[in-house]
Amino acid sequence: MNEPYQALASLIESTAPKAVVAFGEPGQVLAQQWCQEHSDCTLTRLNAEDTEKGLSLPRTQDLALVTDCLEHLGHPQGQTLLGQLRNYGTQQIAVLVADTGDWTLTDFIGLGFKRQARFEQDDRRLALYTYNIATYNHKRDWNNPRFWANPEMWDKARW
Repeated sequence: MNEPYQALASLIESTAPKAVVAFGEPGQVLAQQWCQEHSDCTLTRLNAEDTEKGLSLPRTQDLALVTDCLEHLGHPQGQTLLGQLRNYGTQQIAVLVADTGDWTLTDFIGLGFKRQARFEQDDRRLALYTYNIATYNHKRDWNNPRFWANPEMWDKARW
């Protein structure tokens, strides 16, 4: 197994998902291997037609693997796929995509992803992007009731 797929396999191992959705053959193969080793895991396979109709996942997914497919989809269709996976409550999403072409770091940052790694494979540059709902929106110190409405200013000033 080459380095990009080892990274995905490691991600699957660390996530230990009970529900996996996979889009693209390499991700489907890795997810199938995981599910064969873990009988309590369910695998949902997706293809390009599923994004055109809209996704209908049987339950909230622990992990989504998107491999070798964004390069073959139109940019709006790929954004829709990633947005739907994210908005349907998928806990973690891993995307392995060619590092050259239509998809840039900015596109993934705009969708809430982080670049985890870059790989060189057979004259091809790949990048691994991940989204984790648990770490996406970090806790902010200012975002709590202590800082709301300036109670120390009540009855002191009008603005």
